[in-house]
Amino acid sequence: MEQVVFDRYAIFQTGGKQYQAIEGKTVAVEKLEAPEGSEVLFSEVLLRKERAGVVSFGQPYLDTPVKAVVVKHGKDRKITVFKFKRRKKYSVKQGHRQPHTIVRIQSI
Repeated sequence: MEQVVFDRYAIFQTGGKQYQAIEGKTVAVEKLEAPEGSEVLFSEVLLRKERAGVVSFGQPYLDTPVKAVVVKHGKDRKITVFKFKRRKKYSVKQGHRQPHTIVRIQSI
């Protein structure tokens, strides 16, 4: 299998997690309070690669933000949380679906 190398990308942070931003690609991030179709700016940019050999690192963040458009809101697949204590007749079964927002990266 052939490895794909991108010339331009950025690493940004939102919701306590870090994501890779490539222009034109979609990314599922933690839920954002923004309506569908609106533009979102991610200002916590940690790293930006412009071309081969040219990489900018933030200390802690870079000045220019990553621009994206909200595509839709949704939920991840369901996970099952099961708690159990042996010999105590205790068991609890719960399900959880984490909300997320899908954004399309416009510019890095």
